[in-house]
Amino acid sequence: MLSKFRNRYFLLIDLILLSVTPTIALSLRLQIPWDSKYTQPLIIYSVLSLLIKILTFYSAGIYRQFWQYASVDSLLTIVWGVGASSVIITGIVFALYGSGFIVSQALPRSIPLIDSMLTLIVVGGTRMSLRVLEYQSGGGHSHPEGKRVLIAGAGDAGQMVAREIHTSKYVDYNLIGFVDDDPAKIDTVIHNVPVLGTLDEITDLIYQHNIEEVIIAMPTADGKVIRQVVDYCESSGISAKTLPGIYELLSGEVSVSRLRDVQIGDLLRRQPVSIDTQPVENLLQGKRVLVTGAGGSIGSELCNQISQFQPETLLALGHGENSLFRLPKKITYWSDAEKEQKLERIVADIRDESRIDVIFSRFQPEIIFHAAAHKHVPLMEDNLEDAITNNVLGTKNLVQQAEKHGVERFVLISTDKAVEPVNIMGMTKRVAELIVKRAADKTGKPYVSVRFGNVLGSRGSVVPLFQRQIASGGPVTVTHPEVERFFMITSEAVQLVLQAAALGENGEIFILEMGGQIKIRELAEQMIELSGLRLGEDIEIIYTGLRPGEKLSEKLYSEEETIGGTKHQKIYRIMDRILPAKAEFDKRVHELIAFAEKGKREKAQEKLAQLTDL
Repeated sequence: MLSKFRNRYFLLIDLILLSVTPTIALSLRLQIPWDSKYTQPLIIYSVLSLLIKILTFYSAGIYRQFWQYASVDSLLTIVWGVGASSVIITGIVFALYGSGFIVSQALPRSIPLIDSMLTLIVVGGTRMSLRVLEYQSGGGHSHPEGKRVLIAGAGDAGQMVAREIHTSKYVDYNLIGFVDDDPAKIDTVIHNVPVLGTLDEITDLIYQHNIEEVIIAMPTADGKVIRQVVDYCESSGISAKTLPGIYELLSGEVSVSRLRDVQIGDLLRRQPVSIDTQPVENLLQGKRVLVTGAGGSIGSELCNQISQFQPETLLALGHGENSLFRLPKKITYWSDAEKEQKLERIVADIRDESRIDVIFSRFQPEIIFHAAAHKHVPLMEDNLEDAITNNVLGTKNLVQQAEKHGVERFVLISTDKAVEPVNIMGMTKRVAELIVKRAADKTGKPYVSVRFGNVLGSRGSVVPLFQRQIASGGPVTVTHPEVERFFMITSEAVQLVLQAAALGENGEIFILEMGGQIKIRELAEQMIELSGLRLGEDIEIIYTGLRPGEKLSEKLYSEEETIGGTKHQKIYRIMDRILPAKAEFDKRVHELIAFAEKGKREKAQEKLAQLTDL
């Protein structure tokens, strides 16, 4: 109801109350009853002053304020408006003395002063009372049952956080106190909340007051101080949240209701795509679905999103037992009972052909999402043999078993590095795309590849590396100031994969319209700023030079590939060029794998280059 209280109501209130303030002023000056000789001058003064006040208040912007959020500036606007109107009224009244207009029955000269004081009380009181009511209806205090928090920093940022905790309906915090290193603030009270001690006392205060979270509200503090507070919190087993730079606080872009750790999605400068879920549901519901690389960033999110479409069985295959052990916690759409009934975790190496055959024979998967791969570009330059056996042989084994056991659909998770590849990882993924394309041509089934750029927040992306470097005080390392990449968030990448599975017909490669590439240097700068630190003062960026196999920028398709649209406006289809004869292709893949398994690096690299030139 308060939010619907408009300024027109205040205008009506002003017209009523300000028409009687001169009468009250005269009564205070002369005491009641006063002589009837003042009646005519009082009426003239009341009409004149009311007109001047309303016009002055309108000019001052008093009737344009949103009084539920009134501040000191709002109060100053009232003071200025009342003061200006009082000066005008006083000037007019004194000018009329001796003019014959209000001579014989002139009002006491103190009336304009008393009237202005009453006007300030009326105008200010009505507006501020609405602000008080809004404060109370929004909470007006910490929430006793909410999370017990301590604010580190009792300055401007700290008091802004405290004020919003007190006023917001949506913040479930119980503010216990502040800590600050300014001796003048110790044992004082800010917004009814005590300053309990210094930053060095945080650990003791956490235990004394059962603090559950510390909000770091020191956007101008140096990195050493921030790290110190975070260390206190980590040693006490509680979380810490921080505010971005002070410029964002002053601009009103940050509020306590949005306090959180730096999120990767904040660094993505475009709107994520959405998909048509009905075809995906039609594809997955009641099916036996196999996800390889299920413990990784993409694989685990695939498992999570697939689960919402209620497959009969979700087969999560991975080589790392620890990541598979933790997988059920990442599946949010199923209850524990559903996970127990429908989730099968399989520890296996996709390079082991006989093991994969046994798994397919036992579980008979109908749809496969192949996310298992070695992805680290510099590491694969030094481990060519393993890159080939994992990315090429592993894909070959899965595709052969898919053909043998009649798998309905096969979706390969590919990469933009497979386009005109110059590194081992990109070359092996390009060969994997060709293997899937060959199987699609042979079977006539929708065996497809999905090609996209870097995934923010995946274990192999730069973001976790930057986060660790920032947390340790830097420096943040970037290979080259001009290096740039396509980026998407993990959930968006998985949505694309699921949509591609539903769109796939025969051997296509799908790509997402990803917008422009983002400079890694700018990404690092953003993360530093969002962590509350200052580039060049608290932390540095150093350039280490391009690594083996690394390009300055990437492409999503080559000049030789033909791109076309799909039913989804943000997803495109690449129809690959004609492949060489099956016998020739299969022979070269077989030789490539044989060279890799025997450790013949030079021959394997030569054969890999030949295959990617096809």
